[in-house]
Amino acid sequence: MKKVSLSRKLFRLHSWLGLLTGIFLILLGLSGSVLVFRTELDHFFNQDLLHVAHSKSKVPDQVLQNCYDRITSRYPNLDGIAWVNPDAEPGQAYNFRIYFNDTHLFTYDLGLISFDPYSGAILREGPSGKFTPSFIEWLFQFHFSFQLGVPGAALTAVFGITMLLSLITGAIVYRKMFWKVLTFRMKINRKNWRTISSDLHRIVGVWSLLLNVVIFFTGFWLNMFAFKPKTWQNELLPTKPNTHISVLPDHLYRRALSAMPDLEPTYVYLPTQPERKFEVRGYTKGQLKLWGSGNSVRLDQQTGELLKISRLAEKPLGERIEATFFPLHVGNFGGLAVKILYVIIGLTPGLLAITGFLLWWRRVQKRPLTRIRNT
Repeated sequence: MKKVSLSRKLFRLHSWLGLLTGIFLILLGLSGSVLVFRTELDHFFNQDLLHVAHSKSKVPDQVLQNCYDRITSRYPNLDGIAWVNPDAEPGQAYNFRIYFNDTHLFTYDLGLISFDPYSGAILREGPSGKFTPSFIEWLFQFHFSFQLGVPGAALTAVFGITMLLSLITGAIVYRKMFWKVLTFRMKINRKNWRTISSDLHRIVGVWSLLLNVVIFFTGFWLNMFAFKPKTWQNELLPTKPNTHISVLPDHLYRRALSAMPDLEPTYVYLPTQPERKFEVRGYTKGQLKLWGSGNSVRLDQQTGELLKISRLAEKPLGERIEATFFPLHVGNFGGLAVKILYVIIGLTPGLLAITGFLLWWRRVQKRPLTRIRNT
């Protein structure tokens, strides 16, 4: 019996990983490419809805309290509320993410509600499992959970690992091609679809290898919460009735900013359960966005007491490295050039899956002829 070499075994593993997960990698890559410009696309497609007339009017002093009261009255059992665009410019709507729980395992319980901060009018509202209030929000939830709740989040993490294995095995199998591709000495042979797909697979695979490893590893890491038994258990437990904030959230927000004057907020958590705390997170002025928005100020929502100030620069090295995972995954740490690069890289898993399938199909078509010749 002929002994199968290690390279051959790795090649087979590489092929089967691509075949079994190809369609999912295409979906993850395409949705990820769109979500690179998530905020910009949401503003563009909803500009008439989300751009509010203000005529240089002042935002009410208790705007957060007004929004909080409206949300908690409409949703009496919430895990929490987050103001996701505290950096909104004048004339822009305030967007709030709603964390609720319908006790169903296969739905991921996020929602979105947007307010006109000047009039208090609700501009859009709904769960992220539906195209309304926002297709971009639906796509965001689809990207990390396939709209299948916690099991879906675990599934996307698994596909992150399979893609990593596919990339590693591919790098080993095609290792002799690396220098040739990187020095532009490998050209695409346009003889037929077989040679085109073969050369494209190698060239695209080499050029996108490093960034794809980073993106799929960080994606897996960000979804590791879905492997914790407690996460699954909590999804099946009904949420308790809201416990309202005693101190005005507007006051808490201003106090947080005064406690850390160099904080540029990107996320404000407004608790609805007693065990959670009011928190403002963001970047510090002059900070590289690659390090993530891991700076925060936490206050007690019932007393207004300052509980904790966390600066990313003062955290252990491991936590600082982990803080880079989200920016590295979504590509929000650079300007337009970085975002365009991430869009292009997001398309490569799909291209690799398609060209890989064509290569596999070519081998399948050849096998009957080989067997006939050998009989």
